[in-house]
Amino acid sequence: MNKKEIEELIKFVSKAGVSEVSIEQKDFKICIKNAQPSTVQTPAFAPAPVVMAPPPASVQAAVKEEPVKKEASGTIDESKLHVIKSPMIGTFYRASSPDKPNFVNVGDEIKAGKTLCIIEAMKLFNEIESDVAGKIVKVLVDNATPVEYDQPLFLVDPS
Repeated sequence: MNKKEIEELIKFVSKAGVSEVSIEQKDFKICIKNAQPSTVQTPAFAPAPVVMAPPPASVQAAVKEEPVKKEASGTIDESKLHVIKSPMIGTFYRASSPDKPNFVNVGDEIKAGKTLCIIEAMKLFNEIESDVAGKIVKVLVDNATPVEYDQPLFLVDPS
């Protein structure tokens, strides 16, 4: 990782509002903590496990507190909904480009393996696929916003 990539990562961490990011490569490890502005730990050159923190309790509480709505045909048992979570930190995009349609919308029927969104991390665009078949009930993240590791992105009704 060169100096420019490290600087870009620091800027991303600051903008995303995450508290800590750790990256480990073959002989290089860096941990950036956002507890105080511009706090960066010195890279360690010994391999060590990378630990990702769960999303803040405020994010989890917000997801649990929001009621899930369904068309007038009936109600949904929220306990049976499947939550699709972000596998990484990055920027969430609902479409492959601004002039393209969204990958999925509320009410769409999906199959396992269907691309739901893209998360950009370190200038790499990662397609996030569904791990279940069902119907999209709710999109929990706004387009072009930062997401954290394990943050809920979609609610899917697998029934």
